[in-house]
Amino acid sequence: MSDAPEVLFEKRDHVACLTLNRPHRGNSLTGSMMPVIREMWAEVRDDPWIRAAIVIGAGERHFCTGADVHAVAGRGGMSTGNGPLTDEVFWSPRQNRVWKPVISAVNGLVAGAGLHFVVDADIVLAADHAAFMDTHVNVGLVGAMENIGLAKRLPLGSALRMTLMGKSYRMPAQRAYQLGLVDELSTSDELMAGAEEMAQQIARNSPAAVQLSKQAVWNSLETGYGQACEYGWSLLRMHWAHPDAKEGPRAFAEGREPRWTTGADGEQ
Repeated sequence: MSDAPEVLFEKRDHVACLTLNRPHRGNSLTGSMMPVIREMWAEVRDDPWIRAAIVIGAGERHFCTGADVHAVAGRGGMSTGNGPLTDEVFWSPRQNRVWKPVISAVNGLVAGAGLHFVVDADIVLAADHAAFMDTHVNVGLVGAMENIGLAKRLPLGSALRMTLMGKSYRMPAQRAYQLGLVDELSTSDELMAGAEEMAQQIARNSPAAVQLSKQAVWNSLETGYGQACEYGWSLLRMHWAHPDAKEGPRAFAEGREPRWTTGADGEQ
């Protein structure tokens, strides 16, 4: 058994990178990883220096194959599920109330709970050999949260096909791209560089405006069009009082790079 950390966390150039680091077990998830990942997402959320994040799996075969079924079998069942979702599950950025942009760089197979990191990402890049499947029903579990997320990003029939057929159906990366689950395809060699370049492009924009823009779009999925527009209008009106709303036009007019305010105390 490897003594390496199960999740790696790096920060550079205003971008955080979370790497699921159990390649010997398909980068599967264990109960001990959840508090670690929760703490990492808290740092992404609360550190004003961080402007974007990337999630990737170690190696090239697997992004994340979901819960470690051997561990589940060893303890006689799932260890969560007694309370509401907001008290129990903290895998994805959305479950941890992270409004900074998150890119999933899918470097291999995604299965089961690994889909949390895909359906709750803002942008999904995938290596051309990657594949997506859901195995909940194969091991007697309900496909619910990840699968509801799939139904938001895929045609209903495609989401249900993956949900109900289990391991009998793997959606190739090319098909996932055609249907919109994946936003961009890449080779294995170029995947991380592409994700980092995209994160850097995001990080150059106003951190406050980026987070509120993400919040407006995600929340629109939970409301009607009119209500979503009213919510978005309230966010942009609120942001007019932020220093970035003045700095952006001023920098454009002066032909220079903007100096964004990244903290509540006015830190640049």
